[in-house]
Amino acid sequence: MARLRAIEAGLELGKKTALKKLAFSQQTLENLQTFYPHFLGAIRQLNVSKQNQFDRSKDYGEIFRKSKLYLSHFLQVVNFAILRGEMKPEVIEFYGLKANSKATPPLNLEANVMTWGERIIEGEQKRIMKGGSPIYSPSIALVKVHYEEFVDAYRHQKMLQNITNRASMKVAELREQADQLIQEMWNEVENSLVHLSDEEKREKASEYGIVYVYRASEQKKMEVESLQQSIVFS
Repeated sequence: MARLRAIEAGLELGKKTALKKLAFSQQTLENLQTFYPHFLGAIRQLNVSKQNQFDRSKDYGEIFRKSKLYLSHFLQVVNFAILRGEMKPEVIEFYGLKANSKATPPLNLEANVMTWGERIIEGEQKRIMKGGSPIYSPSIALVKVHYEEFVDAYRHQKMLQNITNRASMKVAELREQADQLIQEMWNEVENSLVHLSDEEKREKASEYGIVYVYRASEQKKMEVESLQQSIVFS
């Protein structure tokens, strides 16, 4: 945004200042005029992409949470059925878990939910095909609904991330060109103001967006000179 403001400052002065009085060349002005729409468009696209990703993230987080919850609860129901003796311990192997394992697999990461969701759904289908009774509350159909909703949301979120990444890369590419154009403009401005005093040059250059930052030694020197002047005039 700082680069954008610097370019806009140059363009604004280019509009209201005669070319003969402009502190940088016509060629630089034309270069800025050509470059500015591309740079502005890239920045706007990046901001829109970030906003779209942010707006979607809250809904996505809730879908992710529910998918984890249903998968976890389903396996808990299976384990409870095994503890009650309603199912043999070996049935847990249908879901990709070791026999006698009562632990719920990790579901903290998106990749975990993708992997275990598929295993659990396929495992329940295989168990029922082998003659097992369906599990309810939650049923595998309900688990599958939330899992597939998560998969769709995950893919959409990844697509939004990719769009944002591409937009960010585009801005990064143009940033180097912006730096070069701004440097050229500021160099030309400074060269055109060499005949002015330091104070006049700083004031005039500020109109073009140039801000001088003093080193500690320069700042101290200015303070000493100011103090000396105050003593002379007092």
